[in-house]
Amino acid sequence: MAADVGKVADDYRLEVHDHPAHLEATGWNTLLAASPQPTPFLRHEYLLALHDSGSAIPSTGWAPQYLALYRGEALVGAAPAYLKSHSRGEYVFDWAWADAYARHGLNYYPKLLCAVPFTPVPGSRWLALDDEARQMLARGQRQLAAQQGLSSVHALFLDETEAAAAQREGWLLRHGVQFHWAQRADTPYASMDEFLASLQRDKRKKILQERRKVRDAGVTFQVAEGSAITEAQWDFFHHCYTLTYRAHGGPPYLTSDFFRRMAQSMPQHWLLFIAERAGEPVAASLLAIDRSQRVAWGRYWGATQAIDCLHFEACYYQPLDWCIANGFVRFEGGAQGEHKMARGLMPVPTVSAHWLAHPEFARAVEDFLAREGAGVSAYVSELQEHSPYRSDKV
Repeated sequence: MAADVGKVADDYRLEVHDHPAHLEATGWNTLLAASPQPTPFLRHEYLLALHDSGSAIPSTGWAPQYLALYRGEALVGAAPAYLKSHSRGEYVFDWAWADAYARHGLNYYPKLLCAVPFTPVPGSRWLALDDEARQMLARGQRQLAAQQGLSSVHALFLDETEAAAAQREGWLLRHGVQFHWAQRADTPYASMDEFLASLQRDKRKKILQERRKVRDAGVTFQVAEGSAITEAQWDFFHHCYTLTYRAHGGPPYLTSDFFRRMAQSMPQHWLLFIAERAGEPVAASLLAIDRSQRVAWGRYWGATQAIDCLHFEACYYQPLDWCIANGFVRFEGGAQGEHKMARGLMPVPTVSAHWLAHPEFARAVEDFLAREGAGVSAYVSELQEHSPYRSDKV
């Protein structure tokens, strides 16, 4: 069902839809392809699978409020948005803000969230034909929040053009950091050995020791891509995925049906590493890939046996080896984890945007973000001073 938010500005009208299927897939994906930083996670198929698999639906705290922006009769912008009754599955943490609201007798939830559920991958969120439409999406979300009496609006892991549009509309920016590997630009690494040779001796020695421990344990790897991933392999991966979440004391966010839908609608964007010992699978690591952009994203992993250093091999060394061999230029290792630097992944800034309706809380959050941002900047500068790369091989 569509609801009309009304005019955002002259010639711009915003609609809200409570199901991603109400927005036409071709139009959505066309806007995505025209965006500055497209990723597979914003494809209509991915978002529809999250909903139809029962992973991101109202009963799990994700009530769709998908946005469609029209200039006249033409679709010029769109964005995934949700009414959230909690802050789980976001990876930009605002629990303290919610607690402060509660201590003052105010409701922080529901809030409006523009993000991909459970997916802390930087990239375009406000899919728009141009900067003006992008800014209208930012303005329209504030208008929607005001109409519904919501406490706040949050847009996570934005690209640079979206952060600029949000700032022009009076949103507050919050900065974070992730760790990504980038192929060397001038003389690309021709092999994993050449990449390792670019690291400082102690880092290289540690990686070689960790890899040797996995080999000495009798572990080998199979790699399957796209439609070559069998149903049995998907099932084993999902079993491993659930074990990881159970080990951390919580249920998994994504259902097995979600991954079945990915195998059917987006097979070209998945790469699976399966570790075997004595002929039996013992671990799995799943990457998302985009061959057109030559980018890979580390997503999920799990193991049925505890094997020393297997996590590092399955989640970093095997993917890096594959990326180099296949001409990929970037591997994003996921949220948090400065331990990734020792494996050659370097700090990369991320940004989210936030608008709070309550003026006093908005000022308090603005002050907090200024202090937090200075700390993040100092943290990144300190990390850069401890690069794992040899100074003569950067």
